[in-house]
Amino acid sequence: MNLTRYQRQMIFSGLGEAGQRRLLASSVAIIGCGATGTVLANHLARAGVGRLRLVDRDYIELNNLQRQLLYDEADLAAGLPKAVAAARRLRAINSEIAIEEVVADFNPGNALDLLGGVDLALDGTDNFETRYLLNDACLRLGLPWVYTGVVASYGMTATLIPEGAAARVGREATGCLQCLLGDRPASGGPTCDTAGVLGPVVSVLASISAGEAIKLLTGGGEINRGLIHVDLWDNSFETFQLAGRRPDCPACVRGEERFLNAALGSRSAVLCGRNAVQVSAPDVRIDLAVVGERLAALGQVSRNPHLLRAQIDAYEITLFPDGRAIIKGVDDPDLARSLYARYVGS
Repeated sequence: MNLTRYQRQMIFSGLGEAGQRRLLASSVAIIGCGATGTVLANHLARAGVGRLRLVDRDYIELNNLQRQLLYDEADLAAGLPKAVAAARRLRAINSEIAIEEVVADFNPGNALDLLGGVDLALDGTDNFETRYLLNDACLRLGLPWVYTGVVASYGMTATLIPEGAAARVGREATGCLQCLLGDRPASGGPTCDTAGVLGPVVSVLASISAGEAIKLLTGGGEINRGLIHVDLWDNSFETFQLAGRRPDCPACVRGEERFLNAALGSRSAVLCGRNAVQVSAPDVRIDLAVVGERLAALGQVSRNPHLLRAQIDAYEITLFPDGRAIIKGVDDPDLARSLYARYVGS
């Protein structure tokens, strides 16, 4: 391994060659490869984290390019899933580390497997349902993780260390996400699709979180023991100290695992602000070529090794080999499931 590329990083007294070698021996799962996830992945790949697992369910759209820093117009034209395009770009940046792309929905059926064998998980998601699932899974596995959430001009980050991970990482345990935020926040709050988002604030918060990841992986520095809140528009930077585990927390104290134990089955989820619904069909594998031939008689179809896209009447159906579909032009889950059954199969 040629350490020359990390020279400027290694001469930093807080890291040194020993810290760099610990990074190279580390593995991290990044759940979500959107705006936050691309900044996290970019920093960690350049820093020399030895193995990155990139998990994302979605594909690149034009409005992503404003803030999702690993993608360009060629990726958009190729119709690539985000995890695939991100992995391709990161391999061009650092060919000496291992990068695994997983085009999948992070859900109760696969969460433990997708986090298996890594030292740290990072939150690049865009919804609290997935974050609370990530919280449950990390508690079960005794895995430290870093929460990052951004909307409009502000965002937050918190470093979360379950009791099962404290001794291994040499840090004091913290409360969990449910201790921090309580029960899942009610729907109707601002999102990137309703309130917008400034690209620079994503980079600020995700960079703080990437710094926390490097400290956790190398054992150096002072870990954030609170909730950091930054508003780039108002030029505010605040840190709120946290009290630790909530005595009645249903997640880390009572161990209820409500999100990890949620029923899987055939599911649908409205994608906020996109006039689209994701329909999932667990245990279904799709032959894209076969389905593409059938749908070509009904509308315009394009396909690559990772996904199939069909424009049929007012609906755009993007189908993945794992049986998932993202159906645009609809915001009713029942209608989306009906369209899935009609065009893909039951």
